[in-house]
Amino acid sequence: MNQTDKVLFDIDNRGVATVTLNQPEIHNAFDDKLIVQLTDIFSRINQNDDIRVMVLAAAGKSFSAGADLNWMQRMATYSYEQNLADANALAKMFFILNTMNKPTIAKVQGAAFGGAVGLVACCDMAIGSKLSKFCLSEVKLGLVPATISPYVIDAIGARIARRYFTTAEVFSATRARRLGLLSEAVVEEELDITIENLIEHILKNSPAAISAAKQLIFDVHNRPISDDLIAKTSEKIAELRVSDQGQEGLKAFLQKRRANWVTE
Repeated sequence: MNQTDKVLFDIDNRGVATVTLNQPEIHNAFDDKLIVQLTDIFSRINQNDDIRVMVLAAAGKSFSAGADLNWMQRMATYSYEQNLADANALAKMFFILNTMNKPTIAKVQGAAFGGAVGLVACCDMAIGSKLSKFCLSEVKLGLVPATISPYVIDAIGARIARRYFTTAEVFSATRARRLGLLSEAVVEEELDITIENLIEHILKNSPAAISAAKQLIFDVHNRPISDDLIAKTSEKIAELRVSDQGQEGLKAFLQKRRANWVTE
């Protein structure tokens, strides 16, 4: 894609995909058209076995200011049915990003407001500049952070969400790190190297096991430790031990060599 596109999509020779919001002049605010583009890109990444990890980034000073002003003006004239279709499209994008079968890393600088907090929460890891700021600003507009709420609450917890959903306070990267929204908060000059370090760790690991590990979290989180859950987790490890990558990983470890998915 060229530099005039609203979102850029690149895959390097290691299988690292980078999706870049590319409207710095409007602080990477998004609208219904961009949501369709992102949904398509996230879906293609999810279906591409050659991609090992995805980085979600943004050009310019801000990660994203949330909803675009022109889109918000159109929303104000929509019927209930039009608003429902609009919200469903947004919810679909967040769900696809959240459930992607490979690791996702958000690279956050500047403002991440409104729906942008949902993008950060949906990624498995989020590295932010210490100067980045966050705000769940919807109640200022008479709205609520509805479609992003499952992911944000999962990231920061219900008690914390009660505060920031209702106060619409701006909070710092340091606080976002303490709350669990960010994995790490670093000086801006260290954003790239910190993310690269995560990528290097990921690329040493079995792609199939990574996908299974992500699914395992969804399957186990908030479920009681029942006989059924114990049985399913036992079945999962047995299944992986006899899988192609499970066998390769065990043999590589015992033979003190690199597994065949490690390219360097």
